[in-house]
Amino acid sequence: MSTTASRNPDLAGQKGLKTGALGLMSSVVVGMASTAPAFSLAAALGWVVLGGMTPVGVKAPGIMLLAFIPMFFISIAYKELNRVEPDCGTVFTWSARAFGSRTGWLGGWALIMADVICMSSLAQVAGSYSFVFFGEVFQNPDIAALGGDVVWTTTAGLIWIVLMTWICWRGIEISAKLQYWLLGIEIVVLIIFSIFALYRVYSGGGVAESITPDVSWLNPFDLPFDSAIAPALLTALFLYWGWDTAVAINEETSNPTKTPGNAAVISTLLLLVTYVLVSTAAVAFAGVGDTGIGLGNPDNADDIFAVVGTALFGDSVLGKIMMMLLAVSVLTSAAASTQTTILPTARGALSMAAFKALPKSFTKMHPKYLTPTWATWGMGLISAAFYLAFTVLSPNMLAALVGSIGLLIAIYYGMTGFASVWFFRKTLGRSARNLFMRGIIPLAGGLMMLVVFIYGLQQFLLPDWLVDDNGENVTLFGYGAVGVVGILSMVIGAVLMVWFNIVAPAYFQGKTLEKRVHTVD
Repeated sequence: MSTTASRNPDLAGQKGLKTGALGLMSSVVVGMASTAPAFSLAAALGWVVLGGMTPVGVKAPGIMLLAFIPMFFISIAYKELNRVEPDCGTVFTWSARAFGSRTGWLGGWALIMADVICMSSLAQVAGSYSFVFFGEVFQNPDIAALGGDVVWTTTAGLIWIVLMTWICWRGIEISAKLQYWLLGIEIVVLIIFSIFALYRVYSGGGVAESITPDVSWLNPFDLPFDSAIAPALLTALFLYWGWDTAVAINEETSNPTKTPGNAAVISTLLLLVTYVLVSTAAVAFAGVGDTGIGLGNPDNADDIFAVVGTALFGDSVLGKIMMMLLAVSVLTSAAASTQTTILPTARGALSMAAFKALPKSFTKMHPKYLTPTWATWGMGLISAAFYLAFTVLSPNMLAALVGSIGLLIAIYYGMTGFASVWFFRKTLGRSARNLFMRGIIPLAGGLMMLVVFIYGLQQFLLPDWLVDDNGENVTLFGYGAVGVVGILSMVIGAVLMVWFNIVAPAYFQGKTLEKRVHTVD
């Protein structure tokens, strides 16, 4: 690859991370685990079915298929950029190479903020389901009831954050090995759930709400875009988010230029199969009605497995075992994603610090474990502080924080798509492969993310977008809290960028990370 002259040698592969620690399979596992499939489906499938003003209903599998398209396109952009610039900073490094230091810094900030905010949600779920699980194990409803207690749930969530941060600090190989078990449990349980649900429907053993699946469920385009498809798509995109962790650990893989990108693409394909299968099975068995176990019932939207699982498996000993396994799958899913959310955040901060865009302390590595010490523990502790502060402030504000993640995802995924086009602009015409893989596909992915961001921001700023348990609108400055939190997240990033421009001018003056143009294949 020919590039503009650089005043400093590249730092990719020179940050002290343990190189060659992971192969393709480990990277795929980390990429899938980061999306938390079981937790995501339990908490979001009901909201996909509900859509917006117009319910999506049986078209939920089609929404899953539609949401896959921009995610797959962006994964191609990740793959191509990683081939020529395998840096663990990912969007931070690539955006800076394409558009300059300030754009790169804001891209890195969006990634870090999305991960930190997400940790609050994951910790809350892991804390709650810990008590649900042990309540099932010991058949003690008093223990299970603690899952609804704010103090106990918050305490357990903080313990989970500290535990998973420690595991990430102990080494990438230990983290990956744990992911095999955690991801394996949730995928096996999801497959059992899907097969048993479809078997009962096709064998005539379903419930009154059950519906026989139809291929038309995969076509959502007969629904109105504004009132049905777009709101459901925003939720479904969140379901897919997280596979890019496979690329964030690129400097620790056996083949940094190929393995991470391949793992990202494979992860999105496997997630597509998982989400379409489970959503089809759940819709078929429970139906989409707005009463009972129907997925169109708003009371079921926060956790569809808790409601559908009971009706599916019954109250027998086997049914109780399966319900316990469902609880385990959601718990392990949230725990696995808690761990894999720390990994890209720490490595993103490490890369930013290595290029002097963050304080030097974030570059400190453990001499034995070869993991970023300050970056790992710093991100874990910041996430814990966010979780604790906003839980104490207001559970409704915590919900607003979580909802704003979608806006941050659209920012840094879209930025990656556009960075690919600009970075490779001089070689796009050299082959059909270059034109499509590095130009048209990433550009389409970036534009889709831009549309999602614009539409999402408009909706999230509506005063009645988020309503609390008392029916009151959750707002900030008279606008929807979700949209305001998303905007404030980037405004804070811009303010910090100005500050670091003063205290760390080398990066912002292009002395550590310059613009580049790819000129040779």
